[in-house]
Amino acid sequence: MIDIRQKTCLIIKSGNLFLVGWNYFYHRFNWSTSYYDAWRTRDIEAAKRVVSKTGGKLFLFNPVVSQIKEFA
Repeated sequence: MIDIRQKTCLIIKSGNLFLVGWNYFYHRFNWSTSYYDAWRTRDIEAAKRVVSKTGGKLFLFNPVVSQIKEFA
């Protein structure tokens, strides 16, 4: 049996876009309109470091139940 709480992760949102990753060729962040494309982590400190570089906000995301809410 899957514990869906274990699937919850952190993602980064800026405006209506979600951070996908870093594009080394163009030296910029890649963004998507879909939270399913977003870079996911369970490491809070790593997520906070990325937020400080992107200016976005942290959100909790659970892909199993398709729920997203702002991280407090």
